[in-house]
Amino acid sequence: RYCTGKDTSDWEKFEKWAETVPYTLRNPLYHWTHLELKTAFGIHKALNLKTAREIYDACNEKLAKPEYSARGMMRRYQVEVVCTTDDPVDSLEHHIATRANGFEVKVLPTWRPDKAMAVEIPADFRAYMERLSKVSGVTISSFDNMVAALRKRHDFFAEQGCKLSDHGLEEFYAEDYTDAEIKSIFNKVYGGKELSKEEILKFKSAMLIVFGEMDWEKGWAQQFHYGTIRNNNSRMFKSIGPDTGFDSIGEFNTAKAMAKFLDRLNTAGKLTKTILYNLNPSANEVIATMIGNFQDGTIPGKIQFGSGWWFLDQKDGMEKQMNALSVLGLLSRFVGMLTDSRSFLSYPRHEYFRRTLCNLVGHDVENGEIPVSEMERVCQMVEDISYYNAKNYFRF
Repeated sequence: RYCTGKDTSDWEKFEKWAETVPYTLRNPLYHWTHLELKTAFGIHKALNLKTAREIYDACNEKLAKPEYSARGMMRRYQVEVVCTTDDPVDSLEHHIATRANGFEVKVLPTWRPDKAMAVEIPADFRAYMERLSKVSGVTISSFDNMVAALRKRHDFFAEQGCKLSDHGLEEFYAEDYTDAEIKSIFNKVYGGKELSKEEILKFKSAMLIVFGEMDWEKGWAQQFHYGTIRNNNSRMFKSIGPDTGFDSIGEFNTAKAMAKFLDRLNTAGKLTKTILYNLNPSANEVIATMIGNFQDGTIPGKIQFGSGWWFLDQKDGMEKQMNALSVLGLLSRFVGMLTDSRSFLSYPRHEYFRRTLCNLVGHDVENGEIPVSEMERVCQMVEDISYYNAKNYFRF
């Protein structure tokens, strides 16, 4: 009711959040809320029921000004590039329009083809294939047709400035398969028949390779966010649908499959820049050691251990990720923070990350683990992780 309900006003929702904030002490929501108020609106007071009305009115007064529009916020936070997450069937019309009207901040698409390998429900897959066929202009009746249609959309995304793919996985897939098997599996699911678990895993394994090869051809970076269990509360899923707050961290044994997948691409000479984001912190050391297996010297930090993501996108999660990377790899090559927040006020999360990074390194200096004589190098490393590494890695 107080999040998306239509029977409550904006003020009532804000007031309920103000009532909740004092209960979020030590939770990142407390930090983010006050960083946003401070950096966006210049408000330094703590948000609670006593200050709610004053803060609400002050924020709304400023939001009515042009400099507080979504674009104004990007300028305020000195944003250079924003990457959205987009399905292969998306038109990207807003990206095209934004570029055409001269907005100085680059707003680029990110290729997110998860639905093209979602074969669990034949009817949904068939419907998606029909949409893909329509936007690509490719008649789809076979696996090869589907790949051709996806490749055409991949080319279109590249024309609009895309340099990244993103894949949301429960786990990595690396089953053995033959081309004939995959073509047969496609025909089966496209024809409306349910697949066995083995067939589903083989199809997903094949599609990850197809996508990886496409990204390698264009020099994109491929990203993998894995380890979530989604829609756990079936009653709420039926009531209000997916992506409404009922997902959690999963437990999957993915190390062998991850290694096998990366090795397949690497053996073929087609392993592009890759960023691995784990949701379960127990895999931190797994990822930190895995990335070292496939560095090849062509690009500094070609294979990356991605920043703390989703439930780990907070101080403790960030510290654990950076500590694992520091002791088992090279923190200095890290491309830094990524946030998948949809809010135009979420840019302070990058400041939150930078503060966490500086605290982490600063404690080492205070403890004598990093000598004061290395301060110039320390400062450069912080700047690299916060900005230059990402700029040089992605080359937007």
